[in-house]
Amino acid sequence: MQLRSDQRTGLAYGLAAYGMWGLLPLYWHLLDAASPSEILAHRMAWSLPVAVIILAVLRRWAWIRPLLRRPGRLGLILVCACVISVNWFLYIWAVNAGHVLEASLGYFINPLVSIAFGVLVLRERLRPLQWTAVAVGTAAVVVMTVAYGKVPWIALGLAFSFATYGLVKKGIKLDGIEGFSAETALQVLPALGFLVFLGSRGESSFTSGGVGQALLLAACGIATAVPLICFGAAAVRLPLTTIGMMQYLAPTFQFVLGLTVFHEEMPPERWAGFALVWLALSVLTWDALRTSRRGRTALREAGARAGEAAAEAARAAAQAAAAQGAVEATVLETPTQAPEAPTGPAKP
Repeated sequence: MQLRSDQRTGLAYGLAAYGMWGLLPLYWHLLDAASPSEILAHRMAWSLPVAVIILAVLRRWAWIRPLLRRPGRLGLILVCACVISVNWFLYIWAVNAGHVLEASLGYFINPLVSIAFGVLVLRERLRPLQWTAVAVGTAAVVVMTVAYGKVPWIALGLAFSFATYGLVKKGIKLDGIEGFSAETALQVLPALGFLVFLGSRGESSFTSGGVGQALLLAACGIATAVPLICFGAAAVRLPLTTIGMMQYLAPTFQFVLGLTVFHEEMPPERWAGFALVWLALSVLTWDALRTSRRGRTALREAGARAGEAAAEAARAAAQAAAAQGAVEATVLETPTQAPEAPTGPAKP
């Protein structure tokens, strides 16, 4: 009963996380009076105070000192901070430049790019259906490139930057809030420097855009941290396959927003490209579900075999104990004859 309750809670957190990520274009659109670079700088600057508050509430400071003693991990965190900054900037720019649909395509492609990185960098071996999914995804990019006469660089930039971020984070091995805090700690000084530079030139919308604009920019840290916290809460309660399927919710929401709210065009060639990507993701998801089901079946069978072996060992031990008990009882019941005492005088 407790397991089902945890799973329901995990689903609620997961829906909240991916729902907020999927609706972020609406938030960035509210800030279109500011430049994408200023929005990015505020997102970096305000994320650190939010992270510090979360760490204080959770009392999770013990990881900082060991991290400072490992320059290699700090270097990887710096790489992560740079790569995710590129991803954030490109996404904000794409939304405010009217490319929400192509941005959503980038996050649909992202799982396929991550698989390709696994093969090329980590030397992982793919199953046949995974190769099929990657091939179909590549065909989708080719179709869009030929149809538009240019490479869909926004989608590819978002997909490759986020896949690179995930790849580098595998080597850091920090939990979500710790990694987020470390990255924002490295981002905050350049962000503050850029904001001071904008203010000195009179180009800061934070000071010139009114109270509403200032509050929206300050809330960028909350908009960044809250979905991450919800995602972390979902990840510890749900199977990895469920998390993997839920990740398509965010780009789906973005796709719907691009069509219905931002009224972006969807010519036939774009529909064809999206359809191929969705086909690739369907193949990938089906393969993941089938593999997970086989893994659970094999685990149950192994557990059953282990249980049978344990029961057989217990029976053998019981039989051995019973046999030993019978032997001991026989020995106890057998009378012991004492030596007879001499009746005559002892001989010299």
